[in-house]
Amino acid sequence: MDEQSLRERVWDELDEAGEARFPFPPTGRIPNFAGADVAADRLTDTTAWRAAGTVKANPDAPQLPVRRAALRAGKTVYMAVPRLRDERPFLELDPDAIDDYDAATTVSGIGEYGRQVGPDAMPAIDLVVSGSVAVDEAGARVGKGEGFSDLEWAVLRELALVDGSTPVATTVHELQVRAEAWTPDAHDVPLDLVVTPERTVETGAAGKPAGIDWSRLSAGDVAEMPVLERFEE
Repeated sequence: MDEQSLRERVWDELDEAGEARFPFPPTGRIPNFAGADVAADRLTDTTAWRAAGTVKANPDAPQLPVRRAALRAGKTVYMAVPRLRDERPFLELDPDAIDDYDAATTVSGIGEYGRQVGPDAMPAIDLVVSGSVAVDEAGARVGKGEGFSDLEWAVLRELALVDGSTPVATTVHELQVRAEAWTPDAHDVPLDLVVTPERTVETGAAGKPAGIDWSRLSAGDVAEMPVLERFEE
């Protein structure tokens, strides 16, 4: 199955089953889902979570409970500036510098409470949490189709802030865990942990991308994302 058809199927099934949650419709986005808070709680029971002092997260609604749980546990959270379009392309949420974790972790609050930082001001990332549209039990992931989650990983890898052993997790609804077969691209970052409200899957995935796939980027892309210029060959 091609990835776009799979996305459409997941979005439709979540909507038709009444399992999608605000924002509506789920189509075209990382879909929020019933039980996202339960999945986040389950993630906090994992070894990867307990060992992490720094978490790189996505800003989407279904991972809001994950971001809040991270701050409440004293973990520093990093998120990318939209489309990496700044010389300081990450936002830092420091639990010691924030007095309202609930507000700071919302989509609107991240920019207000987050401190914008460049890569040189960032520590190594202990855990990456990605939003997903579809996943399988072997760790393959389909996002919403723009490729920025994978590019953010590639940038962090080029900066030696993540490596092949850095765990990557997602929280999803059971309907997003698919049996259909699709072929991930070489730049797709596989998942080590797939967490739903009902279960935690340790995928055993390997082979995380080692850096930026320049063949997928144009000169215009590089010009719009200043952080890429330091790596360009």
